[in-house]
Order: sequence, then structure tokens, then C-alpha cells
Amino acid sequence: MISLKAYIATSLDGLIAKKDGSVDWLHAEKYHLENEDFGYEKFMESIDCIVMGRITFETVLQFEPYPFENVPVIVVSNNPNYQIESKHQITIFTRSLRELIAFLESNQYQNVYVDGGKLIQSFLKEFLLDEITITQIPILLGSGIPLFGGTDKEIDLKHRKTQTFPNGFVQTEYEIVK
Repeated sequence: MISLKAYIATSLDGLIAKKDGSVDWLHAEKYHLENEDFGYEKFMESIDCIVMGRITFETVLQFEPYPFENVPVIVVSNNPNYQIESKHQITIFTRSLRELIAFLESNQYQNVYVDGGKLIQSFLKEFLLDEITITQIPILLGSGIPLFGGTDKEIDLKHRKTQTFPNGFVQTEYEIVK
């Protein structure tokens, strides 16, 4: 059975990026603890595929080094003509999310990391996401790109765990109740 998981950071006011899409505030030296990855490495060890929105993927392509060499990445775009050159292991997917789930199952992926604000919102609206881990960073950005958009229905979450870190990060894991 496939498990679809989001793992994302937000500002305290629920934003995932500044208006211009930058996430430089996430990498501020004041936030980082030596030898602490906030559970990310353990999370990634459990993942066998990443499904990423186009905008997020294009941002990740600018990272040095590219962080996903050892895991296949499926880039989701609403543009049926979307193409991008990359030397990395990627697949471009332009069909519906339900067709994406069938594709993931046919490739026997079991633990899938869903990344990108708009994509996470789309998965939530379709009740496809199984769990979400949100790490709140102690900063108020004031304006930018929100993690959550409006939904037609309430989405119930079941709290699993909350962990605090000495730098002020608060990480909470939720199960999406279906």
C-alpha cells in the first residue's frame, strides 16, 4: 500500500517562502545546530520516491549539491508541454493526481515524499495525503507563499508527535484522517 507523506518547514505565520519564492530565511546561520538535521535524514531513508511540484523542483535544481541523487523524482506540472533538461533521475508527470497514484503504484513505490506548497495543497484537497510533518521556524515573514490554501471541506488531522529543538524549531507530525 502506498503512503504519501509531506515534510515541510513554515514560518510561524504559515508561509513556506517569501513573495519572490526565496527560502533564504530557512538557511539562516542562527537556526542551525551542529549535527542536527531535525529528523530529515531519517525521513529520507524511509522514502523510495519524491513527487515534487514544478516550481519547487526548479528551485531545488539551483541547490549545490543537488540533494536527491539517490532517489527518483517525479516532477508534477499542470502544463502538458512542460519539459526541462536535467542530468538527474526525473520523470515529468502532467496528468491528474489520481493517474499519478496509479503510476506510483504500478512502479511499486510505497513511501512517497510529496514536496511543494501547491502540490501539497492539491493532495490535501483530493484527500490523498496520508501524513504531514511541519517544522515551524521562529520567524514571522509577514507575507509570502502560504503552505495551506482554501479548501472546500474541513480536513481532520490526528496529532502524532510534537518535538521542540533548542534553536526554537517546533516540529509536529500529523496523520490525515480520511
